[in-house]
Amino acid sequence: MCIRDRYQRRVRGPTPPDMSAMLSVIVPTYNETENIRPLCTRLFAAAKEHKIDVELLVMDDESPGSGETKRIVEALAKDKFNIRIHCRTKKEGRGLSSAVLLGFEMATHETVLCMDADLQHRPEQVPDVAEPVLAGQAEYAIGSRHVGGGGLGFEWSLLRRAISKTATLLAWPLTSSTDPMSGFFCTTKTVLKRGQGKLNPIGFKIALEVASRCRCDPIVDVGIIFDERVAGESKLSMKQNFLYIQQLMALYWDRYAALIVIAVIAIVAILYQVTMTVLL
Repeated sequence: MCIRDRYQRRVRGPTPPDMSAMLSVIVPTYNETENIRPLCTRLFAAAKEHKIDVELLVMDDESPGSGETKRIVEALAKDKFNIRIHCRTKKEGRGLSSAVLLGFEMATHETVLCMDADLQHRPEQVPDVAEPVLAGQAEYAIGSRHVGGGGLGFEWSLLRRAISKTATLLAWPLTSSTDPMSGFFCTTKTVLKRGQGKLNPIGFKIALEVASRCRCDPIVDVGIIFDERVAGESKLSMKQNFLYIQQLMALYWDRYAALIVIAVIAIVAILYQVTMTVLL
């Protein structure tokens, strides 16, 4: 049974015309040599099981492991996997968000999905995350740890839990997703065109950026298990936290500029009235 039929039966909607599900998977990498091969083999095994025609596009930023990453991808391509790599030098650009956006532009298929290279996103769950978009039931689907079937595959420290919860709460007015920080999301090129010229390529929270600026609706949360990193090092830093605050400010302005201006004017007027009353 193809993924469209399975999703339509679940929601008890009309069965759409029989169409081949096609998906471009974008994976930004920076020194992730140990993860590429297992990610690729697991992804294509899952895609075959769910009858999805997948291409895997590795967007690699220049790092000590770039040469080896390229060799691994080329070897996998010779093994008949539909995988290719784009290697960016430091002069061409840096950062996860810009790599993902460039990957979306380079993707072959209309439906695109972003996932991490560190195997914290299970490749076996790619069909689940892509399913609502491929079936035409959502403009945007995102893997969430906070809905049925979702959770953590390891113990997170209280500090990490607190940081994640705070970041999610700060983004609450910008998206209906319960886990906009997950970075495991699917949408279409048509939806992405709404944010053309507005999407911010700086920072790590590209999922939130796309959901908010592209005014995605409906958004569907799909339960995922977030696993412990297999290899490599986390890219999270204080700089990224600062960039996230900057990103939130820009997104709030993009979405609520008129309300913010009205609120500021109202506050200034009230302060003026209070000041004049006290002085007189």
